[in-house]
Amino acid sequence: MLSPISSLSIVVLLLSVSITTYASVPENFIHCLSSNSDRSILTPAAFYFQNNATFTPFLESTAQNLRYLKPSMPKPELIFTPLHESQVQGAVICSKKLGIHLRVRSGGHDYEALSYVSQLESPFMILDLSKLRAINVDIEDNSAWIQAGATIGEVYYRISEKSNVHGFPAGLCTSLGIGGHITGGAYGPIMRKYGLGADNVLDAQIVDANGKILDRAAMGEDLFWAIRGGGGASFGIILWWKIKLVPVPPTVTVFSVTKTLEQGATKVLYKWQQVAPYTDEDLFVRVIIQPAKVANKTERTVSTTYNALFLGEADRLLQVIQQSFPELGLTKKDVLETSWIKSVLYIAGYPSDTPPEVLLQGKSTFKNFFKAKSDFVREPIPESGLEGLWKRLFEEEDPLTIWNPYGGMMSKISESEIPFPHRNGTLFKIQYVTSWQDGHENEAKHIDWMRKLHNYMAPYVSKFPREAYVNYRDLDLGINKKNNTSFIQASAWGNMYFKNNFNRLVKVKTKVDPDNFFRHEQSIPALPVSTRKCKGRRCKNN
Repeated sequence: MLSPISSLSIVVLLLSVSITTYASVPENFIHCLSSNSDRSILTPAAFYFQNNATFTPFLESTAQNLRYLKPSMPKPELIFTPLHESQVQGAVICSKKLGIHLRVRSGGHDYEALSYVSQLESPFMILDLSKLRAINVDIEDNSAWIQAGATIGEVYYRISEKSNVHGFPAGLCTSLGIGGHITGGAYGPIMRKYGLGADNVLDAQIVDANGKILDRAAMGEDLFWAIRGGGGASFGIILWWKIKLVPVPPTVTVFSVTKTLEQGATKVLYKWQQVAPYTDEDLFVRVIIQPAKVANKTERTVSTTYNALFLGEADRLLQVIQQSFPELGLTKKDVLETSWIKSVLYIAGYPSDTPPEVLLQGKSTFKNFFKAKSDFVREPIPESGLEGLWKRLFEEEDPLTIWNPYGGMMSKISESEIPFPHRNGTLFKIQYVTSWQDGHENEAKHIDWMRKLHNYMAPYVSKFPREAYVNYRDLDLGINKKNNTSFIQASAWGNMYFKNNFNRLVKVKTKVDPDNFFRHEQSIPALPVSTRKCKGRRCKNN
């Protein structure tokens, strides 16, 4: 077995052999790290360098958006995968000391690749948390401690191992990294019953801009408020979340029913808007909308698929639907009774015979060139507006929109309870996605289509501000300048993501990270020194 010193020597030796022209950044970082973290577990396997065969596969391993993997995109000088919390602390201390810009990745699903690409400054490195994925479930306490690198699917599976009547209200996509997911809110199919994942966080551990580990008591309630929905990588690095488990029945019911234009899709969707946010809070019915071929014909239609989870048995579900949404035409043969963990697989789109153990693989089922946007809707979109939307969907090769209903618990929680503000009065959220397979050749055409679609929808969605979901990052809304974030500049996208909570987020940022160490293209800005409150000769943060 290698001693700590010999293990470190191997790391440095490998560096000297494999790195030539850009040796200084990785080598200096590793030497610094050896003095500021646990050397006994510092191994060569924790580092990925640009000219190593493993670098590109690992960089791309969790990236969803292929637009950001093209050769012209900036690449990190190194990727570091810590095995211990002290190494996260050391990475913060050393990147700060050496002037290496730090990007943090837990799952890599961010739509604009902010966790693994820096288009604003170099050199930069990635701190990848994928090896920090412990999950400790305590059924008696109705809670669990989860490390940031674990995926939502792993969390769901580990809860189900201990109990078939406990769950957690988080995402539908099971390969999401829990670290970043909750920082944006974390919505999913039981949010109408229990709220967001971020609404159900009891405690957390983070590494702050000084390299210190803080729990809820140490960080204080302002920072604890900010990290639960205030967007990732602005205030610190999440190490652990302590989540509150919620009760789920032993039997739940799922269904998927599709209506095309020929089957009255427009009128059914118009009615859904008036039903889904107000119906029984045990029921979540989202709508997946995309063009589809008409059977045995060349022309296309619009397919609207009602994909649902009901926290109860089929008979009660059918009663609820018959009373509130008979237009859907749901019958007993359309529904499936199952367990909560099996419903996770169903909603995520896995085949019916898939074993739950697939959730432990943490692999994304979506990897594409794409552009996405989001909207929140506060009044039903009229049928004429829907018909205009169909026309525009036909203009694109592979567009998709997903409509997720709000209401229930989402309307009962104050907009200011956590930074996520899209609460009472929100009927549903729309996610728009266009994806393509022809690489970068026609990228501009597809992105232009998405922007035009977004413009078309403006009259039908929220206004002043036009709201957007922070976990569907959209750099069209604005980009921070290099290490000199303007509050006015950032407020454009900040008000869309956070509404009135943005100003409070800025105050927290100014207090805990006044030098803006944690930053990216849409990170929360710190106020300039000239605007902070001053006493005597020294300026103190608000």
